[in-house]
Amino acid sequence: RLDKNSRNVVVDGKTVDLTAKEYELLLLLMENKGKTLKKEYIFNKIWGFDSFSEPQTLTVHVKWLRQKLGKPDRIQTVWGVGYRFE
Repeated sequence: RLDKNSRNVVVDGKTVDLTAKEYELLLLLMENKGKTLKKEYIFNKIWGFDSFSEPQTLTVHVKWLRQKLGKPDRIQTVWGVGYRFE
C-alpha cells in the first residue's frame, strides 16, 4: 500500500523505509501497473534528462526496491525493454 499524502509504503502491515528515488520509482511503476515502461523513460522521469547519474543506477534502485518490498516478483523485468509492476 502506498499513501501519496504521507509518502508511506506499507507491506504486510509493516512500514517500509524508502529513499526519495526509491519512492518515486515505486510510485511511477504503481501508477502504471500492468504497463511495461522503457528503461529510458523511467530514468528520465526519475533522474531527469540532464542527470549526471549513470543509467545503470536504475537497475540498482530496482534491486534495492525489490529487496525492501520483500516481494521481488511484483516488479518484473521485461528483457531488452524495461520494467512492469504487477
